[in-house]
Amino acid sequence: MISSTKLAPWLATIGLFVFWEGAVHLFAIPEFVLPAPSQAMAALIQYWPAIWQNAFYTFWVTLVGFGMAVVFGLALGLVTGASALTYAALYPMLVGFNSIPKVAIVPVLVVWFGIGTIPAILTAFTISFFPIVVNVATGLATLEPELRDVLRSLGARKIDILLKVGVPRSMPYFFASLKVAVTLAFVGTVISETVAGNAGMGHLMLTASSSFRVPLVFAGLLVIAVMGVGMYAIFALVERRFVGWAFRGAETA
Repeated sequence: MISSTKLAPWLATIGLFVFWEGAVHLFAIPEFVLPAPSQAMAALIQYWPAIWQNAFYTFWVTLVGFGMAVVFGLALGLVTGASALTYAALYPMLVGFNSIPKVAIVPVLVVWFGIGTIPAILTAFTISFFPIVVNVATGLATLEPELRDVLRSLGARKIDILLKVGVPRSMPYFFASLKVAVTLAFVGTVISETVAGNAGMGHLMLTASSSFRVPLVFAGLLVIAVMGVGMYAIFALVERRFVGWAFRGAETA
């Protein structure tokens, strides 16, 4: 029998779409203001070739930027969290960089690299690497001083403590950050495609909105949401597979 926790997200999603459909028909909202889910699905079927092509482009661009964020974020997180001095020096700069709206960075990237794929990859990277850096650094920085003292008294060197205790300790933080970072990577890619792109879901939705094909815009939003949820679910499974020990005795969704 399927548990209620597994049924809950499906029932909530179905309830949302039923409410959305009913509200549109009840209040006679024009489709160029808010299309019903049925109209968005009709647009999805009608424009499927274009949607598929642009969705694939957005997907692989996002994965490239996200992959760069994983490598760079993990390395910088290890460096930042390995030393209290480094943590104090770098953390304010990381927070300041993350506070900059990424849509303001896109024009600069366009000046440097032109319109197209590279700005989209770099935007996905810049918006998704911060959660990875912060979580890995936090996992290392919160290692108990008492534990460090005990390990040193047993003859462990600083590098041994970092690699054999600190890194495994930070892995639950790291894998948890991947779920957040991959969804942010999609946001970054679509922002870049909307501002200065010639392909992808952001470009498709911008073109559709300029000609008032709002159902196509919502169809694009649904496709992006499905890709984001799918990648989130994949990394949730990876998290359970590699750091399941961190959830022992805990009831997780």
